[in-house]
Amino acid sequence: MRYILITNDDGICADGLVRLARAAAAFGDVWVVAPDGERSAASHRITLHKEIFVKPCDFPVEGVHAFACSGSPADCVRVGCLGLMPQRPDVLLSGINRGYNAGTDLQYSATAGAAFEGAFQGIPSIAFSEGFKGLHEVTDLYLEGMLEEAMQVRPGNGRIWNINFPECPKEECRGIWRGAGTADTSFYSDHYTMERMEDGTLKFHVKGEKGVPAKEGTDLWALKEKYVSVGFVNNVGRSNEDGGEEK
Repeated sequence: MRYILITNDDGICADGLVRLARAAAAFGDVWVVAPDGERSAASHRITLHKEIFVKPCDFPVEGVHAFACSGSPADCVRVGCLGLMPQRPDVLLSGINRGYNAGTDLQYSATAGAAFEGAFQGIPSIAFSEGFKGLHEVTDLYLEGMLEEAMQVRPGNGRIWNINFPECPKEECRGIWRGAGTADTSFYSDHYTMERMEDGTLKFHVKGEKGVPAKEGTDLWALKEKYVSVGFVNNVGRSNEDGGEEK
């Protein structure tokens, strides 16, 4: 029996989590340990100085063991691996995140952070993400095949497998781009607006804008070109050494 642990950073009720668990159920015994609310941009944060509460919950996929966790996505992985499951999982799946996790966004992503925690625990770990708008055609077309492949692959060396599905009609998807790079630091241009409040407090609000076009061969470029972006990642700025390949 293959044991599969699934988490996310959008919360236990997220549609992407349910769809991933439903697809994964064909490959083994699925355990979901996910945050009890949204934890986006929590990166690899873990809880050290207070208790973590885990509560069984109903889940819309039959046969899945599901638990809501008060901690971060990385906490969910640690609780699942080190205390909750009857044995250590054979694979960790994180997602499906609502919004791409590509480029330098990976350093903030709690979807990726959970996968990195799984890799740290010696478990093959895969992060899945898609667009914000709710168009799942490409994800639905490729998810089962990517899961089947992922079950056979061991990223090794603390790396994770990062998979992003483009948000476009399935007829427009150009296939899979493998070995996509991950850190295109020139793509985003962020700045803050500042407001001074009556008590002297300064209030800042981040404004993000796209910068120069994504570099060819990167994961951001692959998504823009309507490929499924697949790459091994061990930290921002390093990716699979095999380079990009169209299929």
